[in-house]
Amino acid sequence: QVQLVESGGGLVQAGGSLRLSCAASGRTFSNYVMGWFRQAPGKEREFVAAISRSGSSTYYGDSVKGRFTISRDNAKNTVYLQMNSLEPDDTAVYYCAADQTMKVVTTTGYDYWGQGTQVTVSL
Repeated sequence: QVQLVESGGGLVQAGGSLRLSCAASGRTFSNYVMGWFRQAPGKEREFVAAISRSGSSTYYGDSVKGRFTISRDNAKNTVYLQMNSLEPDDTAVYYCAADQTMKVVTTTGYDYWGQGTQVTVSL
């Protein structure tokens, strides 16, 4: 089992920045592909970003490319999502996810999920 705990969400004005963190425990963190997803009220869960086990490869959803950056620190068992130039459409609950395979990288097929952290972007 892998336990994931997100933090760093909050209320920010449009154009501002936030950094989300996801702390993992339970298994060897570096064995897992890590992803970030988000879900707004009434919408499906959406892929945001993912990072390979070593951190050498990253993937982004079209709506966040150029504004968000995913990174990981395997020594700290933590993955981050730096969010810049935030827009009201970025408002959602953000979830961290983990999986041992790359085949799920942009899908919701990850094995483990956190509880989510709310991000609200106001005008």
